[in-house]
Amino acid sequence: MPVIQSGLCYAIFAYDAARSIDLDAAERRILESTQRDTIKHRRRAPSYFEYQPPPLRVTQETEALKIGKFFARPSVDLVVYDFGAVAVIYAVPLEGEFANLLDLSTELYDNELLLADSRRRAGELVNDLGNAVAQASLAPVVEDYVIFHIDSFNPSFDPGRFYSENGSLIAQILRAETQRLSDQELEDALSARIAYGVDDITIVDWNAALLVDREGDDVRAVLEFANVELLEMRYLDQKLDRALDAAYETLSKRSWSLPRLAGYYGADLRRVAELQVDNAILFEGVNNTLKLLGDQYLARLYRLVNRRFHLDEWDASILRKLETLESIYEKISDQATNRRMEILEWVIIILIAFSIALEFIR
Repeated sequence: MPVIQSGLCYAIFAYDAARSIDLDAAERRILESTQRDTIKHRRRAPSYFEYQPPPLRVTQETEALKIGKFFARPSVDLVVYDFGAVAVIYAVPLEGEFANLLDLSTELYDNELLLADSRRRAGELVNDLGNAVAQASLAPVVEDYVIFHIDSFNPSFDPGRFYSENGSLIAQILRAETQRLSDQELEDALSARIAYGVDDITIVDWNAALLVDREGDDVRAVLEFANVELLEMRYLDQKLDRALDAAYETLSKRSWSLPRLAGYYGADLRRVAELQVDNAILFEGVNNTLKLLGDQYLARLYRLVNRRFHLDEWDASILRKLETLESIYEKISDQATNRRMEILEWVIIILIAFSIALEFIR
């Protein structure tokens, strides 16, 4: 059984906290130690491979939280993105037998202590940012993810031997599953793996990832952002469902009252248009934050994570709902136009009748 010499386990909890956040204004308001996140390039990459704009990382000192028989570091990182997301990251030092990671993985799965603490920290941070935050509202949805980042093993690490001898245990750690898994589950859990050199390996699953790499900060940054992106896709999908329900209710209303014909349709159209714009801006903001065109290895890693998280399917669902919302907007607009034309025709008829009646009266 391999023995971990050094490493860290990162437990990540992502929240949608606001419509948008001015990162420069937020940085000026925060008193704790802050730094703007950029990806540390170990591999060759052009200068334009970065976050656009770079998120803000806030480090808060705290007591070491107990997670089963493990203890987290006495500090917590909060990463703030301009499109309104906040990721709360706990780090747990790793050393000892590799098999111990299974106990840690099961302890982290739906950990109520970390869920409550991370939500509290995200909410307090958003409140502290004040007017740097637009339309602050901490959404109930959360997306958690675990990254086991191991720097070194004893004896020296051989990726091929490590994978062949410990595949079953790796799958259990990634799935937080104490019972042995079937061959089909093993194949699925270990299918998304990638390596850059002869002494590193990254295995990505839907619940956790295993990263064995002395210099894997760039890989971990991509995994962290993909988790935030998945959160925003889930949150946006739910928002669009509610927007479609509201838009359909508006479309199905039937009223011939004069106030509605005169101006209520305008309010309906504005409301649907605001739903379209808000959701479209969030969708574009999330998808354009991280530029991966310049680094082929990290681009391949991101495509791997994309398939594992089904981000393309989420994108397709969101685009389809945005198109449906646009269709409903057009139908409401057509309905308003038809109603106004009908009332205009009746006004003309009434005026003609009135003018004829006036002639007879004279």
